[in-house]
Amino acid sequence: MEKIVGNIVDLHKKRVFYGEIVVQSGVIEDIVELGNEQFGVGYIMPGFVDSHIHIESSMLLPSEFAKVAVRTGVVATVSDPHEIGNVLGEEGVLYMMNNGEQSGFKFFFGVPSCVPAVSFDRSGAVLDSSDVERMFKTGKYFFLSEMMNFPGVIAGDVEVMGKIRSALSRGLKVDGHAPGLVGSDLEAYAAAGITTDHECMSLEEAESKIKLGMKVQIREGSAAKNFNSLIEIAKMYPDMVMLCSDDCHPDDLLDGYFVGLVRRALSCGVSLFDTLRIAGYNAVMHYGIPVGLLRKGDDADFIVVDDLSDFNVVSTYIKGEKVFSKGVLAIPNIGINAINNFVQNFIDEQDITISTNTLDSVEVNVIGVIDGELYTNKEQHTLDIVDGKIAADVDRDILKIVVLNRYQKAKPSVGFIRGFGLKNGAICSSVAHDAHNIVAIGADDESIAKVINGVVEAKGGLAFADKETLKVLELPIAGIMSDKSAEQVAEDYRELLEIAKKSGSVMKAPFMTMAFMSLIVIPEIKLSDQGFFDVVAFKPTSLFVNEGK
Repeated sequence: MEKIVGNIVDLHKKRVFYGEIVVQSGVIEDIVELGNEQFGVGYIMPGFVDSHIHIESSMLLPSEFAKVAVRTGVVATVSDPHEIGNVLGEEGVLYMMNNGEQSGFKFFFGVPSCVPAVSFDRSGAVLDSSDVERMFKTGKYFFLSEMMNFPGVIAGDVEVMGKIRSALSRGLKVDGHAPGLVGSDLEAYAAAGITTDHECMSLEEAESKIKLGMKVQIREGSAAKNFNSLIEIAKMYPDMVMLCSDDCHPDDLLDGYFVGLVRRALSCGVSLFDTLRIAGYNAVMHYGIPVGLLRKGDDADFIVVDDLSDFNVVSTYIKGEKVFSKGVLAIPNIGINAINNFVQNFIDEQDITISTNTLDSVEVNVIGVIDGELYTNKEQHTLDIVDGKIAADVDRDILKIVVLNRYQKAKPSVGFIRGFGLKNGAICSSVAHDAHNIVAIGADDESIAKVINGVVEAKGGLAFADKETLKVLELPIAGIMSDKSAEQVAEDYRELLEIAKKSGSVMKAPFMTMAFMSLIVIPEIKLSDQGFFDVVAFKPTSLFVNEGK
């Protein structure tokens, strides 16, 4: 038995009192009120819950992610494993679950709904409706992960609806993904049983979804940052809002991660108790996950912070175990057995040139990037022809983008993109949502071929190359995660960021942003390993503006 004394933040009665938490066998046996709030003894409150995250995007194994999360007061995550699912199918999902279970942290995984995201994507695995049903039968999963195929939902696609029924028939929630969806299409999407969305970009979009019964997850990740645009919705509908990171790189994890969002919510005028609701309580209640909320009979999942403004985390408890206290971690190191699915498909410069019979110039579709958003604009620009080949235009920030399949021998897909700002060299990643093929963006073909081959040689990684340099952050686990510590991965990642920015990149998170340029379920236009995809029309499109007209 353990007794923890402090100022207890009672989220249910919206009060703070001085008291004692009695913990027995991982459960809160009693809460004893000792008097009025006392100065200088710390505050005991429910731990935070990230309501939607892809652990793989941290480039860390779950057990390494946990070591960072508990330092910031996070005791649980609602985790969508569709990144590793797209690489290795159910084998990869089980790998994540097993590693997470050994850490003692509370990871709650869903069954991936979109492996692949849509049929135009060529990933490393396929999970159809029968696979989803079989996985749910194991009883290991807590929800159906984000349903990105919103056209399939609206059209009543048999496979899509079968996956949704597998969750709903068990009383489980279905996560959504509906960027910019409005009107009757949104109504049909919500009516199918979709209960959340983390893709809102405006208050109007968020409120329209809430009015249809969907809960809005305010996302603040490494690439997509919607907190400032959406936080006012938490004041209007505190019971219908949650906080999430979605995708978070290791440098951002080490720079405060979730507790930073809590501080920001308070500074934006969200009340203390509403802030704590959106930072954990709402996620626990919505998904029905076994995370304690500081009540008798609950699991002893709570944190101790120094005050109710800075929220500096003193201690973190999960099932009564003190997993973090005054800078000391009690999460074990887990033995690592790396798994992967990677065909070494090397290329040369000729593979990524675009030849044309046009003499002077050509009008092409270009991906227009918006810093801080996953949404892209479909732009048209005229590019020069040099020696019979379409040339990038570095002066106008129109660079070449290449996507190469990493599961089979195939020709690369090539297009153009504006907004990254590179003046020389190229960046590359095998973290490329959601199929996790190889994506590269660069100012010249020599650097692009070099950086892609560096990642291929490593069987996964993030990299920068120019004509003199090649630096690779290796990701040997499924080509999307490292076997190193968060601190080491963050250090290597920051070095890559610094190199990319010295080479002209203007993006806040160029590698994370690039990773979404192949995600063909977020408007308006993206590039998959099979070519350009018009997400608004939801069909393939051409590089050339006038082709087919």
